[in-house]
This record gives sequence, structure tokens and C-alpha cells, in this order.
Amino acid sequence: MPIAPSLLSPSSSVSHFLPRLPNATRLNVASRSRVATVVASSVTDLAGVDSTTIAVLGGGSVAALATFVSLTDPERRRKLQAEEVGGGDKEVVREYFNSTGFERWRKIYGETDEVNRVQKDIRVGHAKTVEKTMLMLTEERSLAGVTVCDAGCGTGLLSIPLAKEGAIVSASDISAAMVAEAEMKAEQQLGGENLPRFEVTDLESLSGKYNTVVCLDVLIHYPQNKADGMIAHLASLAEKRVILSFAPKTFYYDILKRIGELFPGPSKATRAYLHAEADVERALRKVGWKISKRGLITTQFYFSRLIEAVPM
Repeated sequence: MPIAPSLLSPSSSVSHFLPRLPNATRLNVASRSRVATVVASSVTDLAGVDSTTIAVLGGGSVAALATFVSLTDPERRRKLQAEEVGGGDKEVVREYFNSTGFERWRKIYGETDEVNRVQKDIRVGHAKTVEKTMLMLTEERSLAGVTVCDAGCGTGLLSIPLAKEGAIVSASDISAAMVAEAEMKAEQQLGGENLPRFEVTDLESLSGKYNTVVCLDVLIHYPQNKADGMIAHLASLAEKRVILSFAPKTFYYDILKRIGELFPGPSKATRAYLHAEADVERALRKVGWKISKRGLITTQFYFSRLIEAVPM
């Protein structure tokens, strides 16, 4: 699932979709009338809505951007979104990916040409995350007979390759629409052989024991205090390893996300949370796990930190 998983959205996801603005901090502004430069890269456009302009303050530094975005109030907008669906982050995510979000991300995760430049770039970025995850999983041994939980499976982009390698896959997503799409694609691509077991459920309701638990581009939908509990729960399901991807929180990425929040667009329905790698590592160590491998996937509009953890 995305997340939309950076610019948002995923999910959401949404995942780690912050635009690179390499020249934004080197603007030489000669007058007050040129303080603001508009960079035409969309935040919600990446999720298939309409294009949204991202305003970048000139003047020479990301610190100037920080001063500007500190005057905004994205949290108020987030509360209004939650009130509309009668719940918190989980309800917002479920509603989004069962409605407009499903159609947008089905296109992004699919093969249709009906995507814009930003969406196509996100498709490439997420595909790289899946590819690197498969390399992590297969570089030491075969997956034949290995039990794998794909938590937040989306349209099955990881579940299906896992099944092709012989893994026994239990895949789940909070979105019934996503699960239905994943089941259809699995039947088409696997021909009825070693089909994953798909389930509609939220991450915290997952149960069972698995050799490996994977959760890609999902944490972007939840703040760190909730992510801590989710990470602990995922670790409790795993016997050998946990693989997570999340939008990395750095000063630069955080400012770019806040800039995007200034112009959310009329249909933007998910919230994006970046996570510091140190916070994720601390959550893992608290329940007896340590990071053994690290990776970073970047394209122009997609940023994702990929980690593998094993028991301490």
C-alpha cells in the first residue's frame, strides 16, 4: 500500500513521495517581489488528483522554508479529515483506499499508460523497493516453503513474486478493494498454483507466526507513537526477520513535506508521517530486535528507507 510511501500520500502512500528540489536552496533573490518561487511539481498529482503547486521560498536556505512552513497548521486539516470519516488515522486510510485512493493507486501500481510523470516515477520507485526486498529475501537461501506475512499487501506487488519463489504467503491489507485486486492479479499470474492467502484486516489485528514479516510503505500513514506499537506487533509475529520500509525523516525531507501540506488539494485524503531511522531502530530494539541490513531507494519523487531486522 502505499504511501503514498514522501510527497503525499502508498500507502500513502502518500509513501515517500517528496520532490527533489536541488536548486531550491540556491535561489538568489534580488528583491522582495521574487521571494517566492513556484515549483510546478504536484503533491496530490502524484496520487492522480490534479496538479498542486508547491511554493518554495527563495533567499538561500532550507532554514528560510522552515520559518515559512512553521506558520501553517496541517494538524487542524488532519483532524478535519478524521472527523469526516468518523475516526482516526486507521479509518482515514481504510476509507481512502476503498474509494478514490484505490483507483489512483491501482493505476500507479499497474501497467496503464494513464499516469502522469510524477505517478510514473513513483511506480518506478516502489518497484525498486519491491525488487530490493526480494533480493534481501533470496540472497542467502531459497524461499521455497518459507512462511512470509506481507502486511499491507496493496495490489500484491510483493505477494505474487514471493509466491512465484515458492514462499507460503499470508497477505493482508486494510482495504477490501486492494485485496480483491491482489487476489485477481494473483490468480491471473500464478494460474492457481501456490496462491497467497489474502485477508482484509488492519495491521494490528494480524495473528500467527511466520518466518518473515514484511511491511512496505505502510508506516507513512501513522505517527511514530502508533508506529512503535505496530512495529512491536509485527516483530511478535516473526521468527527470523522483519523487513520494513518507511519515509525517512530528515530536516530536509520534513520541510518539503510541510511545503506540500500548504497545498493539499481538494481530494487529498491521507496523512503522511515521516519516521526517523533512529526511532524505528529504537522501537525494534525495545522488543529484542536489531537492524542487520539497510538500504535507501530514491527516485525524483519517491524516497524510502528499507531495513531488515533480526532477533538480538
